[in-house]
Amino acid sequence: MRYAICNETFGDWPLAKACDFAAACGYSGIEIAPFTLASLAGDVSPAVRGDLRRTIARAGLECVGLHWLLARTEGFHAAHPDRAVRDRTVEYLGDLARLCQDLGGRVLVFGSPKQRSRLPGVSPDEADDHLRDVFTRLVPVLESTDTVVALEPLSPVETDVLTTAADTCRLIERIGSPHVRLHLDVKAMASEPAPIPEIVRAGAAHLEHFHANDVNLQGPGFGAVDFAPIFDALAAVHYAGWVSVEVFDYAPGPERLARESIAYMKRIEAELG
Repeated sequence: MRYAICNETFGDWPLAKACDFAAACGYSGIEIAPFTLASLAGDVSPAVRGDLRRTIARAGLECVGLHWLLARTEGFHAAHPDRAVRDRTVEYLGDLARLCQDLGGRVLVFGSPKQRSRLPGVSPDEADDHLRDVFTRLVPVLESTDTVVALEPLSPVETDVLTTAADTCRLIERIGSPHVRLHLDVKAMASEPAPIPEIVRAGAAHLEHFHANDVNLQGPGFGAVDFAPIFDALAAVHYAGWVSVEVFDYAPGPERLARESIAYMKRIEAELG
C-alpha cells in the first residue's frame, strides 16, 4: 500500500511542518485541499507553486493531487442547468488540473456535494447529463496536464447525485475517457447496502483513488469499521493507487490522527501478509 494523508488534517500548520510530520509517521504522500493554499487556484502564483512542490519533495513525499475541489468557492456547479455556470465550472476545474500538475500531483478527487446536487426542476437524468457534459469537456485539459479526475460517490445524506459506486461507474463509462475514473471513500461506501469489499471489487476496473476513514468521521482504526476485509479486497483487485487518510472530525488532534491511522493500516496490512 502507498499511504498518504490530506493536508487539512493538520489545520493551520505550515505545509512544511505537516509534510515533515507525515513523513516521520511513515506516509509517502500528501493530498492537498486547494482552499488551504488560496481562495482560488489562480491565486497561487507560479513562484508559490514551485515553492510548494519543493517543500513536499524536501520532506521525501509525493504530491498525490487535490481534493475538496470546489470547497469554499462560489459560482460553480457541475450539474447546473445553466450552460454558463457549467462553462465556468469546466474552466475552474481546468485551473485546478493545472495547479495539480504544477504541484507534481495526478489525481483530482471530485466530491463537492453542494456543487453537484440537483437544483429545483432538474431531474436525475438531466443532472447526470450535465455532469457528463462538464467532465467530457474537461478531458482535453486532463489529457494535456496528465491528470485524472476521480469521481466520488457520496451518501444520500450529503447529495442526491452519484450516491452509489454503481451510478458513478455508469457515468464514467458514458464519458469513456481514461482521465475520468472512480474514487472510493470508506465513510461513503458504508452508506450503501452492499458490503464495502463487494463495492471495491465491482468498481475495480475504474478505481483510481481511495480514502481511508471511518463512519465516525475520524481516521481508520478510530471507529467500528474493520479494514481487514477492505484491504483484502484492494489486494485482490491489485489496487496500486494511494490509500489516503481523510478525516472530518479533528477532535483527536492532528498528531494522533496521523500517527494512529497509519499504524492501524500497516498492522492490518501486515496481518494480511
